[in-house]
Amino acid sequence: MNFEDNEKDELIFGIRAVMEAINAGKEIDRVLIKKGLEGELYKEFFDLVRSRNVSFQFVPVEKLNRVTRKNHQGVVAFISPISFYKIEDLLPVWFEEGKSPVVLVLDQISDVRNFGAIVRTAECAGVSAVIIPEQGAAKINADAVKTSAGALHLVPVCRVKNIVDACMYLQHSGLKIIAATEKSNELYTSADYSGPLAIVMGSEDKGIDRRILSLADHRVKIPILGKIESLNVSVAAALLVYEVVRQRS
Repeated sequence: MNFEDNEKDELIFGIRAVMEAINAGKEIDRVLIKKGLEGELYKEFFDLVRSRNVSFQFVPVEKLNRVTRKNHQGVVAFISPISFYKIEDLLPVWFEEGKSPVVLVLDQISDVRNFGAIVRTAECAGVSAVIIPEQGAAKINADAVKTSAGALHLVPVCRVKNIVDACMYLQHSGLKIIAATEKSNELYTSADYSGPLAIVMGSEDKGIDRRILSLADHRVKIPILGKIESLNVSVAAALLVYEVVRQRS
């Protein structure tokens, strides 16, 4: 199996090597595949990727060459340092235990350090799980684990294909959806955080998907009194999850 030395064994390249890793049960964060790749071996590889629901992305060969200078054969995979969970498996357990879960949904938050800081706060505040999309989320690597102070090994992280569908599933399962957005007149301290709920945070540049905003039970804002238009997303997430702690205490 081929590993890139300077990636601390987080990177695997080559079609057969990646297939071996998938078959061995390695937790794959994502696979980069060269656009236009063909052949019988590639077909076997791609069938395996799809059957195991491995997150993948087609990219130009130049991107793969930037990732590793070695013979990648058009395929590079990143190994995740954590295991992922399914929210469909977690919810029934929480409800059976009589818990009132708080789920943090991160929509397109791609900065690794912001992500790590958010998960650290989530663990400290007793958040039940964090949901991220397969595409557009921060890469979960050693830097993310370090920034989270190890919280990524403690808080269940659920990775979903479609973040909008995930929010709809949570809502249909009885969770109240609270979306953080400046496009609201309701202060975050005015919302009711009792009962099962999901707090949705969006990226600082794009915000939350409009479809999530439309289905949210509450759209709340954090007041900005200075000249800078928004808070860092990890700070905003901390304010909301600790408002949950305050109200429930």
